[in-house]
Amino acid sequence: MTWKQVFASSVGRKITMGLTGIFLILFLIVHVGLNACIWAMDHGAMFNRAAHFMGATVVPRILEVGLFVFLLLHIIQGLVLEASNRSKRGTAYAVNYGNRGSRWYSRSMGLLGTIILLFLCVHLVHFWIPSRFSEMQEIDLGNGILVHNLYGLMQNVFTEGWVSIVYVLGCISLAYHLAHGFLSAFKTVGVHNKRYIQLINGLGLAFSIIVPLAFAMMPLSFYFHWVN
Repeated sequence: MTWKQVFASSVGRKITMGLTGIFLILFLIVHVGLNACIWAMDHGAMFNRAAHFMGATVVPRILEVGLFVFLLLHIIQGLVLEASNRSKRGTAYAVNYGNRGSRWYSRSMGLLGTIILLFLCVHLVHFWIPSRFSEMQEIDLGNGILVHNLYGLMQNVFTEGWVSIVYVLGCISLAYHLAHGFLSAFKTVGVHNKRYIQLINGLGLAFSIIVPLAFAMMPLSFYFHWVN
């Protein structure tokens, strides 16, 4: 069996989903750490400095390309698996009745993923595209280096109530997606030891609450003026 056949198989697709999912989990850790800089209460200086480093340094830019590749693979394989599952549910003998006892978000990963994808598109339009392809306001942090004022852009974007609501809903969808996907990703790549599974399940539950909550607090902090 060739590598192409392996990754085109059901097992191969699930492994791809697991590996790309773990990579995206690592990205979320970095991203939430960057966003946490808005609470430094220094008028965005730390956040703008960190964002400038991520956008102007070679290694983060290379990883950014890898991020988009892994994200695209995750989306494509997710859509293929969702279509395959729908096809099986439409065939009487292929229905797995044991799934009826599973949690609703475990059965709705395709829907949650679609909502997250739409939210991601909004996020890219608001922040990533302006920071990469348009003339943004620049500020001097005092060291003679001009950086994009992404903090100021966030202030402008999140003064709109509907935008903050969309972001919070996106974060809620992310929380449920992670609640199932975190453990599933590690089990897919071969982690089956009961002790490790219990640990990963606990970490996954904490991760699926803390990280989306931190992301949701970002628009709320600007909308309700909790940050300067």
